[in-house]
Amino acid sequence: MKQIYTESILLIERLHRRFLDVVKTELDRLKIDDINNVQTLILYNISAEQLTIGELTNRGYYLGSNVSYNVKKLVENGYLMQERAPHDKRSTRIRLSDKGLQLCKKVDELYQRNVELVSKEMDAAALTTLNNTLSQLERFWTDYINNIYKIK
Repeated sequence: MKQIYTESILLIERLHRRFLDVVKTELDRLKIDDINNVQTLILYNISAEQLTIGELTNRGYYLGSNVSYNVKKLVENGYLMQERAPHDKRSTRIRLSDKGLQLCKKVDELYQRNVELVSKEMDAAALTTLNNTLSQLERFWTDYINNIYKIK
């Protein structure tokens, strides 16, 4: 079981890196060089929402990235707009600019192409099973972090 568990962890890590490579390849194809793959996924996950940096960070989608730094770069490059919250001047809210929305459309097209191609390799049931298994593992790790599984 230890070998299988370790292999799962390594595979999850490799898959994340490989998907970042997929996004980077698409950015290169589109000749977009003022944003990186991690920043692109941050934009895509913000989508039409208006969030604080704290809310974005709490989502936890950004493995190995500094969200504040990336948000600053996205604002500088015109992908995000940052505004002070009207009720709390210490807090800022971010939302996509027109440039950010256009890139999100391109990423959505990439996802759609991927869906069409992956559906030739596996069906929805296989992906659903995979998602359920990964969700179980995520819950296990969350519970572990929250000390539900106490080490004696």
